[in-house]
Amino acid sequence: MIRFNVPEMSCGHCTAAIEKAVKEIDAQAQVDCNLADHSVSIASNQPAPALQSALLDAGFESKAA
Repeated sequence: MIRFNVPEMSCGHCTAAIEKAVKEIDAQAQVDCNLADHSVSIASNQPAPALQSALLDAGFESKAA
């Protein structure tokens, strides 16, 4: 499980966009978005840099937590 801080994530639309972006590079990924603390936890076979790049492509800067 890889966790990212995503400060700009603020609503359900954001979480849907993040989940879609991750699933585009790993259809089997499990994505858990927590709006309260602006974090995203991802279980994936993709490396952290690839996941972070997918988040950025969706418009969300992130930092590994």
